[in-house]
Amino acid sequence: MSAAELKNPPQNQASGASDMAHIVLTFDNNKLASALYGQFDENLARLEQKLGVDIRSRGNQLAIKGSASAAEQARRALDTLYGILQKGVDIGQSDVDGAVRMAIAADDQLTLPTMERKGKVSAAQISTRKKTIYARSLTQDAYMRALERSEMVFGIGPAGTGKTYLAVAHAAMLLERGMVERIVLSRPAVEAGERLGFLPGDMKEKVDPYLRPLYDALYDMMPADKVERAIAAEVIEIAPLAFMRGRTLAHAAVILDEAQNTTQMQMKMFLTRLGENSRMIVTGDPTQI
Repeated sequence: MSAAELKNPPQNQASGASDMAHIVLTFDNNKLASALYGQFDENLARLEQKLGVDIRSRGNQLAIKGSASAAEQARRALDTLYGILQKGVDIGQSDVDGAVRMAIAADDQLTLPTMERKGKVSAAQISTRKKTIYARSLTQDAYMRALERSEMVFGIGPAGTGKTYLAVAHAAMLLERGMVERIVLSRPAVEAGERLGFLPGDMKEKVDPYLRPLYDALYDMMPADKVERAIAAEVIEIAPLAFMRGRTLAHAAVILDEAQNTTQMQMKMFLTRLGENSRMIVTGDPTQI
């Protein structure tokens, strides 16, 4: 396996339980192993807490003890995290939690790390000068590949699955590579009933609160000063959905976030804004309607 060698010692007779497992992982890179364990082994402690297993480290080896299913889930989670580190990406507590969720939810034959290990697929990625993002699940992988090949993509899923973040990251990559000339960000301002005139400030100040999640992703993928210059030059444009009528958006990466809050007529209006050499990404969560 790419992350580590998996050894299966003889069954632990002391446990006296047929469903107990003892798995030993050996990592080939001591530096990455140290990063995997975390400061004061905090990542291992979190895995123990989440999965109810016992994990002991000794140099570049880990010994996992617990029920057969929990030990296997811990192995999958560690495999996922080590694979991320091998790509030069740091991991944190949120990555550990994500790896645990993937290990619990997915069958081993269907997880992205397993398919990578077997040479069936290589994780999709989005790269800018500031950051590289890799898919962390098969669904994210499919979404990122759809962004690469399609002019119009709908990203539908629950909160926290990366719909908006990956859409903005992809748009930032297209802009940096010169594949589009601008980024257009839009989101229905349902809290204001789409009537923005009474709100204080200019257009940007009126809609900033509604587009903050999009800004967060932009600042994560591009240097802050570059984002500010692009906004000032309208290379990155803030376009409230209510003000999109009559426009044709050519040579642009256009993102509509929180699309579940649009009406049928608003959605038709938005989709017909797509112009020459443009990409459109629509994200939403139907469960929030």
